[in-house]
Amino acid sequence: MITTLLIDDEPLARQELASLLTHYPDIRVLAQCANAVEGIAAIHQHKPDLVFLDISMPKISGMEMLAMLDPDNLPKVVFVTAYDEYAVKAFENNAFDYLLKPIETERLEKCLERVRRAQGPQDLSPMVPEQLSLIPCYSGTLLKVLKVENVEYAYSDLGGVHVASADEVIHTQLTLKVLESRTPLLRCHRQYLIHPAAIAEIELQEGGNGEIHTQGGATLPVSRRYLKALKQTLGFQ
Repeated sequence: MITTLLIDDEPLARQELASLLTHYPDIRVLAQCANAVEGIAAIHQHKPDLVFLDISMPKISGMEMLAMLDPDNLPKVVFVTAYDEYAVKAFENNAFDYLLKPIETERLEKCLERVRRAQGPQDLSPMVPEQLSLIPCYSGTLLKVLKVENVEYAYSDLGGVHVASADEVIHTQLTLKVLESRTPLLRCHRQYLIHPAAIAEIELQEGGNGEIHTQGGATLPVSRRYLKALKQTLGFQ
């Protein structure tokens, strides 16, 4: 059984694909998502084998969404698009496969055969952005997209991962690992990342630890392990 998610902002397109997939007993659709934020949450929740992903979605594109996921735990991806030039580019950049809208049954059949034969992880690194400009967040039923430049720091606790701007602290599905590798945020503690522009001062403490005071008035821990690298990044020896 191959478990899958459908991520597309067009309801009719999702329904059409879901209907086509009912003809394949070994394909099980776990959920349908209307945007990248829902898609990230569904991937974390369901851990599907395969995702059918629309390339062109508002706010956060399919390619940007992939850059927000941990590359070590990515499902296989089939890109779905109404624009041939996007599909060709995706295919040439080592995409696993792609489907053009409206989806043809014969083309879907060939795509699924390829999925069934696939062995090993899929390398999507050549086609995803190296840096994120936006961070998808949510608070209850409210979905928000924060600009990376407006984020002061991020941290993890038992409730998940949170990002803080000057105005609010809000939850995100992105991991600290992804935020560290895809944004300017720097590691200052096992559970904290800091935006260099948000640092007002670093207070050194006995034992090699420290505290960061941010421009917004927050205080963050700095562990000895990361203090030296952080000081060097800021131009201190």
